[in-house]
Amino acid sequence: MAVPLVLVVLPLGLLFLLSGLIINTVQAILFVTIRPFSKSFYRRINRFLAELLWLQLVWVVDWWAGVKALCSPDEVKTASVPGNCSIGLVQLHADDETYRSMGKEHALIISNHRSDIDWLIGWILAQRSGCLGSTLAVMKKSSKFLPVIGWSMWFAEYLFLERSWAKDEKTLKWGLQRLNDFPRPFWLALFVEGTRFTPAKLLAAQEYAASQGLPAPRNVLIPRTKGFVSAVSIMRDFVPAIYDTTVIVPKDSPQPTMLRILKGQPSVIHVRMKRHAMSEMPKSDEDVSKWCKDIFVAKDALLDKHLATGTFDEEIRPIGRPVKSLLVTLFWSCLLLFGAIEFFKWTQLLSTWRGVAFTAAGMGLVTGVMHVFIMFSQAERSSSAKAARDRVKKD
Repeated sequence: MAVPLVLVVLPLGLLFLLSGLIINTVQAILFVTIRPFSKSFYRRINRFLAELLWLQLVWVVDWWAGVKALCSPDEVKTASVPGNCSIGLVQLHADDETYRSMGKEHALIISNHRSDIDWLIGWILAQRSGCLGSTLAVMKKSSKFLPVIGWSMWFAEYLFLERSWAKDEKTLKWGLQRLNDFPRPFWLALFVEGTRFTPAKLLAAQEYAASQGLPAPRNVLIPRTKGFVSAVSIMRDFVPAIYDTTVIVPKDSPQPTMLRILKGQPSVIHVRMKRHAMSEMPKSDEDVSKWCKDIFVAKDALLDKHLATGTFDEEIRPIGRPVKSLLVTLFWSCLLLFGAIEFFKWTQLLSTWRGVAFTAAGMGLVTGVMHVFIMFSQAERSSSAKAARDRVKKD
């Protein structure tokens, strides 16, 4: 059942922002006092701190958004139709090698960019694989200015780019090189399409493909390979695998958004992951670029098949619904509730009209910030066809 949005946004916003500000403060202190002397020790502590914040968003998906009990391994294997098995937001398809390797090695993740919450899907899979706190991504520069979540990503060493190769080449290469001594297995997500899939962007990609004699895409955009080529060139020696990830929303499932999730309205996303050994990648930059483009041509055909059959060929892998995110959220809820009660007792803030007005203004500010978060996650969906064409031609 859908819940009035304001009744969700306010308490969840207070929980996330207040706990996030505490974590950001600790991260800032550690960044100044520990990182200059031991980058490895800083990263290990920050991994724990990042999880204390990001697990709250995993909780929203796992425990709030109307998710039913997840499949047991036996139910997954015996279900004749995957949709008949009660699942959560993410349904993972993977072969044995990929499934066994997840979370146990450094990996470069390349994926099509299908929904508003692809980043959150990645977090869910990373959490199940045991590497949420060391998850990284290449993101647009404006993301790092988002209060709490953007700041936590900056402290976690996410790579922020301006989407202009002339400006971003040096930043990207420097950011990739500094990961060579990362102390725990990490996932680095790279959306090589460069932007989120929309009908306008697909039309622009098809027009560009026709003008260049390339295969016309139907379900993906044409990959922008410069960043991927740089990543492979720099990370060959210390990242053993590339995980080719394909994301699709089934035809009978509504498009997942942060707004729907906060309202308690679930969706389903199918994810296929396939491991490729970095040692088997081509040696020349031109061949690496062609490999990436070929992967997306194959991905396009894979999505055609999924649209026809409703599933991928690989086995459905149970990812469960761990209680860790629930426990972390309960911890923060109890701690902040106790702190709020003591604060209001000490200040007697609610005993005067001025104090009541100040409190109401603070709640309004929290609601406004959460509204910004939601709108930011949807920012690219309104791109015009002309803007999409210009973006395709830049590569």
